[in-house]
Amino acid sequence: MKTARPVALAIIVGLLVIAALFLYLSPRADRADHEGAEQAIYGPGEFPIADSRIELEVFVASEPTKEELEKNRFTSYVEQKLGIKFNFVTTSTSALDEAEDILFASGDYPPILLSGSLTTDEQVRYGKRGILRPLNALIDRYGDRLHEIFQQRPDLRQSLTAPDGNLYALPAINECFHCWYAQKLWINTSWLERLDLPMPKTTDELYQVLQAFKRDDPNGNGLHDEIPLSGAVNSWHSEITGFLMSAFIYNTDRNYFYIENGHVGLAAVQPQWRDGLAYIHKLYSEGLIDPQVFTQSIDGVIEKATRQDNVLGAITVGHIRMAYNNGNNIRQSEYEAVPPLIGPAGYQAAGFFSSFDRSTFAITDKATETEAAAAMRLADFLLTEEATVRNEWGMEDLWWRKGKPGEFDEHGRPAKYWLAPEFAQSDTQNEIWAQMGLLYRDRNLRESWAVSQDPYSIVGYEHRLYQETQNKYEGKEPAEVYPDYIFMEMAEAQEAARLRIPINDYIRFNMVQFITGVKNADADWDDYVEGLEKLKLDRYLELHQNAYDSYRQK
Repeated sequence: MKTARPVALAIIVGLLVIAALFLYLSPRADRADHEGAEQAIYGPGEFPIADSRIELEVFVASEPTKEELEKNRFTSYVEQKLGIKFNFVTTSTSALDEAEDILFASGDYPPILLSGSLTTDEQVRYGKRGILRPLNALIDRYGDRLHEIFQQRPDLRQSLTAPDGNLYALPAINECFHCWYAQKLWINTSWLERLDLPMPKTTDELYQVLQAFKRDDPNGNGLHDEIPLSGAVNSWHSEITGFLMSAFIYNTDRNYFYIENGHVGLAAVQPQWRDGLAYIHKLYSEGLIDPQVFTQSIDGVIEKATRQDNVLGAITVGHIRMAYNNGNNIRQSEYEAVPPLIGPAGYQAAGFFSSFDRSTFAITDKATETEAAAAMRLADFLLTEEATVRNEWGMEDLWWRKGKPGEFDEHGRPAKYWLAPEFAQSDTQNEIWAQMGLLYRDRNLRESWAVSQDPYSIVGYEHRLYQETQNKYEGKEPAEVYPDYIFMEMAEAQEAARLRIPINDYIRFNMVQFITGVKNADADWDDYVEGLEKLKLDRYLELHQNAYDSYRQK
């Protein structure tokens, strides 16, 4: 009898441990049961895609402007069309990169990334480790729309293929013509007219215009409160150095590469870069540049743009409504894009940016065979025009309809679609994904919508951006530019990634130092270049030269 209590206690403890293990493992057991319950996924063109509804756990980046993603009308549309149920793992777009890194580092990532932010380096790394599933076989079996796209764009498939021959991820394609040339300077033409000044075409002419903006009180309030030139950091093509430097040497403020006769070089160590720094320093030292230009966000520009009296002469932003996004159509319509400036040596270049630099969609090793097949059917559907239009603009006859006689598109052809002005004025909504996830918005689709014949009206804004870009920027990019989407072998990609951050940080830090006068472009130049060489610049360029050579041989 002396052993009865210990034995009973041991039995109780054992039962508790078993119960605890059961509770811990039950989700995994459910997952295992789920993995065993595979079902057939129908081929392209068949909807719904299976006999019974399939649940898909997907990672997405969303915004507060979407009121409730689970009940979003486009969400419901896709679920009903395909016979699926979304279980969203959600982050914000501003936290996307960090959230994605945490998911992969923890191992607690979902089966499907629907609006990820995968670099080519990450695709190679996670692909080699078996985390990302190759999409080749799934595309061959289920990618009807993808096959159509790849036939139209064979270069696209080549670009998306990793060095091992696999496609690990797909990008959202948004061929925005004005976005390709988004490195723009917008100038207040009402001030030019008031001061009888021409649109500047050279760096010297811009200098003279900015001097007049500062000196001659063009807003007429007698306060001399004008800010001749402003911009911002960490926004869409809002850095002043991108546009201004490209009058001396090609600069996108992204990787600082230029290409000449197939050779990859770094603009930031060339003599032309030093000349550009000296020019911008001259503007800064004479008070022609906003002193907060290297510290303020776009919110700082917006605050200055919306003062009672307009104080901004020229602004570097991707499009002018980034500064005047408050319904003040009169004020923003006073600005026009300045053509790429011609520098003192006769150089002129427009920054050029491709449609994508990261990929959005991927399938991980957490997906079952059924989930992987269903995910590919989902991806293929989202890339159709039917889905893309509804993703961006909602259901038919809500904000858009088919074009009518007398409505014309960007090229003067009968318009395929018409968009209501109310669409641009909507704030929070629960109708659309607003470009979340995959879509294929190529130029044919984007430029098939009816445009206003008045480019300065609210509804004519896209037409205005198209005209500004076509008339002033198109064709002024270099013949060769370093691709935004380019693969390296894994070891070289990891090495390049380790070198990239200190090199780019060093360039940006010293750029501000030279422009603000902390350093002198003549006296301190050699030390600056030596500092870059110590960061293994030669090896960094060698890695990117190898990648570019491989890219051209595809």
